[in-house]
Parts: sequence; structure tokens; C-alpha cells
Amino acid sequence: MRILVGGGTGFVGRELSRLLRDKGHEITVISRKPGPGRITWGDLESGGLPPCEGAVNLAGENLMNPLRWWNEGYKKDLFSSRVDTTKALANAIAASHTPPRSWVLVTGVACYKPSFTAQYTEDSEWMPFDLLSRLVKEWEEAGRLPENMKETTKQVVIRPGAVLGRDGGAMKQMLLPFWLGLGGTLGSGRQPFPWIHISDLAGLIAHALELPADASHPAPQVFNGVAPAQNTNYEFTKELGRLLRRPTVFPVPSAVVNTLMGVERALVLTQGQNVTPRRTLESGFEYKYPDLTSALTEIVRA
Repeated sequence: MRILVGGGTGFVGRELSRLLRDKGHEITVISRKPGPGRITWGDLESGGLPPCEGAVNLAGENLMNPLRWWNEGYKKDLFSSRVDTTKALANAIAASHTPPRSWVLVTGVACYKPSFTAQYTEDSEWMPFDLLSRLVKEWEEAGRLPENMKETTKQVVIRPGAVLGRDGGAMKQMLLPFWLGLGGTLGSGRQPFPWIHISDLAGLIAHALELPADASHPAPQVFNGVAPAQNTNYEFTKELGRLLRRPTVFPVPSAVVNTLMGVERALVLTQGQNVTPRRTLESGFEYKYPDLTSALTEIVRA
């Protein structure tokens, strides 16, 4: 397949592009900067969709960028970098004379309200309740294709939890303090911690691109991009400390996380959701790293 990847130069995009090329697919990346094998977002809007059988959007400002203060400008960038790029790609697909067979949008589990007791599947109903859930709502609506395209283009939304990998995301910021013996739980540590290894997220996106259309599900079809293991922040902290052979005795109070990250952003770390990948498993997807021990062992030893 010829596959177009928005945000293909980012943390997940690099892993996905490598996997797809290994599978024999031809990749074109949409990026802010031109280069070999790339087009820019301006090229997409002016020239339309290049020939492709699959399209994916991973573009978006890093939510946990430690170099950016949580302010109105940052919040605006979070929305525009996701919603505008998704809308541009969806509009190009809708306007194409030969639209792709598959259109995959990767959003997040922030749509599900944090709870110690609720269990969320892909069929769980939800309504926006805070800034990040409103972001997911606008993001997914921006990617929705016209009704008359259901027969030509399969639409899939993947909602990942925290993406674990050595070269980016939350792990890149965590490994140094944990190596120094300064790691600890965030807040109470009791909060659910939905996660997925980066190799499995890339694999799930490829799986979604290659799956045949399923007429029994409404468009878009949703997959929860989380590991089948359900863990708390405490369990994650203790397992990472065990594998690194470092103590984890310095808990970080919620008030400190709120001050450093901003209250709205800190909720991602201090609260969480029990998310189950029911439809992901039913689709036949097989995880390489279904549990914390296997996932963190691969990252620590990489």
C-alpha cells in the first residue's frame, strides 16, 4: 500500500513509518518541513491528496512538553496542531477522486472521565467534561468523513493511553530521575494508568490500516490503544524501579505536579481511567507487550 502519514517525523510517527516500510508499504510523510519522501501541510492543501491507499494522522503538539509553560498560547497550539491538521487531511480525502481505502486518526483516552471504579470500552458513551476531553471531541469530529464515503473509505479512530518507549514520550523524561533513585508515585499512586508500548501502538495502526471494512460497526470504528493489563501508577512506579534496581521512595504530591505542569495538564498524571481494549482484542490484534514487565524490560534493556 501507499500510505500517507501526517506527523510522521514524531515519536510515534517514526516507529510507525519504520514498521510500515518493513512490511513493504510505501510511505509519504506530511510534515511542516519539506524533504525526501515528504510533503508539507501547505502542499496538501494546495495540491490535494497524493495517490494513496491509506492515510494516518499523528500530528500534534506534545502535551507533556517540559519546555512549555501551561498557558493560553500552549492550549491554543494543542488544539490547532491536532484539529486543523486532521481537518485538512479529512478535507483532502473527501475531495479526492480516488480516496484511500483506510483513514486512521490517533487521538487519546482523555475522552473518558477519570474514575477509580468505571470500566471503559470502545462502546462507552462519553461527553466532554474538561479541556482535554473537549480537545478529543473536536479532534475526532474534524476527522469524520461525509456519510456518502462509508462505502469507499474505512474510518478508524485509535485512542491510546500513555505511549511507552525509550526514545520519546513520558519515558524519556522519567528514566533519568528513576536511574538516579529519585523516582516515585505521582499523587496517591492509586489512579489507573492506561498505557501501551510504542511497538504495539504502531502495530495496531498498521493492523487498522490493513483490516477489511466492517459494516457492522458505525463509522468511524473505534479501538482503544491500551495494553490489556490494567495497572495503577503505583504498580508502574514499583515495576520500573524493580527493573532498574533503584528505590522508588520519593512520591510527588499532586499539588507539586499541579504547580509544575498546570492543573488541567497534571490531571493526565494524577488521575486516570480503567480502559479496556475490548474491540482491539476482538479484531484479532496480538500484543507484543501485553503486560508491564515485558514492556518495561524491553525499554530498560534497549
